Amino acid sequence: MISNAWAQGAQQGPGAADLLIFLLLPIFLFVFILWPQMRRQRQHQKMLGALAKGDEVVTSGGIAGRVLAIGENFIEVEIATGTQVKVQRSAIGSVLPKGTLKAG
Repeated sequence: MISNAWAQGAQQGPGAADLLIFLLLPIFLFVFILWPQMRRQRQHQKMLGALAKGDEVVTSGGIAGRVLAIGENFIEVEIATGTQVKVQRSAIGSVLPKGTLKAG
């Protein structure tokens, strides 16, 4: 049988600890999930804004090349001598240090 004390506790509803956990859950989600994602997005936008002709980049698809021209939405990248492709700005994954790609 269940003692009277346990039976009364089950009937009273949520306690202060349950309410505290319920209120802290959105804060936890923001701090540990959304905030780092927003920070990475800001860094990526800053990197895209700082792109210049001659920068060596890698696309999100893994293609490495040198920036030839920068448009509003597209960037022209030379991936081999005489081979140029246009990629969306957002497809640039990272900027490589100068001299990473060999000329030729």
